[in-house]
Amino acid sequence: MLAVQHIHPILVHFPIVFFITLAVVDLVAAARGQIITGRGGLANLSLGLALAAGAFAIGAYFMGDAALEFAESGGFHSDIAEMHEALGEATAAAFAVWAVIRLGLWWRDLRLTGTAALLVSLVEVAGAALVTATAYYGGQLVYDLGVNVAHAAQ
Repeated sequence: MLAVQHIHPILVHFPIVFFITLAVVDLVAAARGQIITGRGGLANLSLGLALAAGAFAIGAYFMGDAALEFAESGGFHSDIAEMHEALGEATAAAFAVWAVIRLGLWWRDLRLTGTAALLVSLVEVAGAALVTATAYYGGQLVYDLGVNVAHAAQ
């Protein structure tokens, strides 16, 4: 059976990939003058990426909280874990809010172009930077501190 502390590392890769992909797709499309919001092929793809990133970020946050509780019950504590947790909470909240905003743009069929579309893309680039910073601290927890990782027999 899958241990609860191992679910977070499985889930966490999805919002990372979905949101970075969203930022790249929308930035390139906006730079080319394409419509990235409202309804249409590219806009629907962007909406799907935003919704998936938001949903998986929320799931990853809650499972990360459970993984941290498991580690702390074993005596672990670190400022890196606290930073990762705070960034994870901010990332999950930001991605959930962004998913709702993108859903609203789709629902109302608002087709942003020009500067407005570029601003949407730049917000997503900032979100990609946020998830990258969060992932950096998560990597430190695993690779530098070995949190919730079984040590190999020597």
